[in-house]
Amino acid sequence: QAPVVESGGGLVQPGGSLRLSCAVSDSMFSTYSMRWYRQVLGGQREMVANIDVRDVTAYAPFVKGRFTISRDNAERTLYLQMNSLEPEDTATYYCNAPFRRPLLQWGQGTQVTVSS
Repeated sequence: QAPVVESGGGLVQPGGSLRLSCAVSDSMFSTYSMRWYRQVLGGQREMVANIDVRDVTAYAPFVKGRFTISRDNAERTLYLQMNSLEPEDTATYYCNAPFRRPLLQWGQGTQVTVSS
C-alpha cells in the first residue's frame, strides 16, 4: 500500500468546486500535522493549507477563504474542499506531514485544472 494516495482532482470551470482527498497508510497519522501543497509544471512546490493535531488550520494568502482543510483521523484521510476555483489554482496537489522526519514518501499527486 502506497504511503500517500491523493485523489479527487479533475477539470472544473472557473468558480467551480472540488474536494481533494489524501489517504495515508501510516498508523501514526493522527499525531502528525498535515499539509496540502501544490506545484505547477516547472515550478516549486508551495504550501496551500496546514492542519495540526488540534485541528488548528492555516492557509496560504492566495487561498483568500476559498479552501477548507480538514482531517478524519479514524480514516487516516486528509481533505481539501476547494470552492470558487480560479485558473491560477491549476496545479498538481500533494499532501505530506511537514514535520515528520523523514517526510512521508510523496504520492503521485492529483491534477486540478481550472478552465472554461
